[in-house]
Amino acid sequence: MKTRKLGRTGLEVSVLSFGASSLGSVFRDIDESEGIRTVHEAIDAGINYIDVSPYYGRTRAETLLGKAIRDLPRDRFLLSTKAGRYGLNDFDFTRGRIVRSLDESLRRLNTDYTDILFLHDVEFAPAGVIVEEAVPALQQLKKDGKIRFYGISGLPLQLFETLLPRVDVDVVLSYCHYSLNDTALLNLLPRLEEKGIGLVNASPLSMGLLSLRGTPDWHPADPELKAACLKAAELCARRGADIAKLAVQFSTSNERIPTTLVSTANPRNIRRNAAWTEEPIDRELLSEVQALLRPVHNRTWASGRPEYNEQIGAL
Repeated sequence: MKTRKLGRTGLEVSVLSFGASSLGSVFRDIDESEGIRTVHEAIDAGINYIDVSPYYGRTRAETLLGKAIRDLPRDRFLLSTKAGRYGLNDFDFTRGRIVRSLDESLRRLNTDYTDILFLHDVEFAPAGVIVEEAVPALQQLKKDGKIRFYGISGLPLQLFETLLPRVDVDVVLSYCHYSLNDTALLNLLPRLEEKGIGLVNASPLSMGLLSLRGTPDWHPADPELKAACLKAAELCARRGADIAKLAVQFSTSNERIPTTLVSTANPRNIRRNAAWTEEPIDRELLSEVQALLRPVHNRTWASGRPEYNEQIGAL
């Protein structure tokens, strides 16, 4: 699989990467052996970067991933986990908790370091806590050799515009902003490229928006956006195509987007997703889908504190 450089880190990451949230049974209950096989299939398919968090399944995803990678050579994959979010409304970005969180994650993951540690969903914390407590904790962990690089993650793009002038990070993780229905992440790229900050893009299916099954009730998108994405999926189906394939190909084809995370606990699905990145995209279908989605293009939803979501109404 093709790789790209992750900013100034120098890490070479596969254009498609594995999001291990599914291992925590966050979408459906999974069999442990199935989850382990999925991780191995991902690596065998050329995926070399895996992302996880203690939040996914209340540590279950990390625990299962640790079993999957326990006997694999550590140089076969790059690994990131997160700290700061531990439950639906359980956040703690204080220095001491971040240090303890990483130690707990390392034990579950059966490794003595992670390649990247992200602060998870920092839009739920005041900027002062991130700047004065959380990022300094990451800097010390990097000096201690427990992590190689560090970064921040979250949904609102305004979050990065607010924090990046105030903190020095190696990588950012953004989700739901570079997909068929939302390419607002492109507006952030000049700032990232100027500073050499690596970028991890996540959720090319917009957390299930781009699906024939229809969007789950918990999804925060508005009804018009949900309906438009369902119509796009139905259009692909009428053309004998799978919108998931188009979405994965679209998100991984941009040379300025180093890697895109997809999550599944199905070995067949991860093999299929990896194979899609090697196939040519259907440009005619892509144009039709983009035209259908144009009325809702870049429409998003609020997440976290109000000060990070002020620009949403202007989109």
